[in-house]
This record gives sequence, structure tokens and C-alpha cells, in this order.
Amino acid sequence: MDYKTAYQFLSTQSSLSDRRSFLALLQQGQPPIPGQVTNILLTLKVTFQHIEGLDSIDRNLAQILFRLAYDSRQYYDLGKRQGLTWPPLLNEDLERIAQSVHNIFANQWRDY
Repeated sequence: MDYKTAYQFLSTQSSLSDRRSFLALLQQGQPPIPGQVTNILLTLKVTFQHIEGLDSIDRNLAQILFRLAYDSRQYYDLGKRQGLTWPPLLNEDLERIAQSVHNIFANQWRDY
């Protein structure tokens, strides 16, 4: 996967306008589509590899990454407070997404 494709995929997954995007599903109180988190994690790794070593990143990319890491956790926590039963591994998946985003901002990849 090239960076342009990765960027577009992450942009789509962080959008609320596409009702099947990762964030939109969580906002609706629905679990991710099978394989969706895996694809996000792989795409985050591709993104890291493309921008590794750069002094700065695009503001839009930063917003996309922030939304994936922060907003996903907010929707998950809200769902828990509302009594939703999320898939058992979703909490850990959100941690892996947040760690991957941290790796990108830290400019150092550490496996989780």
C-alpha cells in the first residue's frame, strides 16, 4: 500500500459522514466491521514508514490520527456508560491504535 492510499483510508475511517467508517460505527454504538481494526493498524504502520524522520507532519494527518486515537476511546467509553456490550477485544484494539498514533508522533515505532 502506498502512502496516498493509506492516507485516504485513514481519512475515511476517521470520518463521521460515512456511516460504515470506524468512528461512525463506534459513535452509533456499533462494533467495528471484522478486519477494520487490523486494516487501520496496518495502515498506521505504512503511514509511520512514510513519514518517519520528518520534522513535521501535515495538519490534516495530525487531526485524522488524533480522531482515531482520542475520539474512538471517547465513543467506546460513552457506550460503556450507556450499558453497551462491546466486543471483548475492542478495548485492547483501541489501545493498539492509540499506541500506533503515539509511535507516529514520537517518530519511533515500538511494537505493542
